[in-house]
Amino acid sequence: MTQGLSTTDHNRDVAGLKYVYPVISRRAGGLSIGINFNTNNACNWRCVYCQVPDLSRGTAPEADFALLAEELDYFIDQVLHGDFFDRFQVPEHLRVIKDIAISGNGEPTSLPDFAKAVQLIGELAQGKGLFPEIGFVLITNGSLMHQAKVQEGLKQLNRFAGEVWFKLDSATEQGRRKINNSVESDRMVLEHLKISASLCRTKLQTCLLNFKQFPWTEEERNAYLALLKRIKGEIALQEILLYGIARQSLQPEADELAKVNEEQMNQFAERIRALGYKVRISF
Repeated sequence: MTQGLSTTDHNRDVAGLKYVYPVISRRAGGLSIGINFNTNNACNWRCVYCQVPDLSRGTAPEADFALLAEELDYFIDQVLHGDFFDRFQVPEHLRVIKDIAISGNGEPTSLPDFAKAVQLIGELAQGKGLFPEIGFVLITNGSLMHQAKVQEGLKQLNRFAGEVWFKLDSATEQGRRKINNSVESDRMVLEHLKISASLCRTKLQTCLLNFKQFPWTEEERNAYLALLKRIKGEIALQEILLYGIARQSLQPEADELAKVNEEQMNQFAERIRALGYKVRISF
């Protein structure tokens, strides 16, 4: 029997393809067609909540664009005209394509020819008649926004009315070192966020979690709110996406992580809304 899909299982290999994988997304509310460029499980960050097995530091390998196009064409046809939803036991109310999401097992913008890949995906999906009914999303840690290939990729994404989900799990350098194993400075985060928002619709996505080595304190919350207040009117953010950990981390710190409860998340969301931002929560 074919494995069923659920919001708590984002297995990249479930469809038997190299670059394309299906996700029943709790945030999107239906089928998200995932694109994984980091087939080597390599990323320039190492987030403590990451579910990627055997994660290593590095960048995405060169892509086989012919194979990417072949897989995406085949997969979309299976969803639109085949028995995909039946085979994967997708509940009736979730049997709708919500978006194509470039995400995967590492930082996707590290792909050597990132802009070409975005253009290929966009043109193929457009040719299938999927746009503008579905979304086109890039999920990124934003750390490579200064690179010309990434900026060109965002221009291509914008061409297809896409959007960037820019990761910011902490507004402090200490927090990002602990949670993301990132050494990005506050200045660079703001510069990268400004670049992203200037080139394409951008949403800020934040994973809220309690980490034994770095608890989610009032000081951390205040720093996040202060950053949002500081950039208000300067950087156009479409929405703030707050979500909690829903799947088991495969990192050494897994046993030190705990969920933030719904009441805490809702209270934090209200404080953000009070600053004039639109907020969406995924528990």
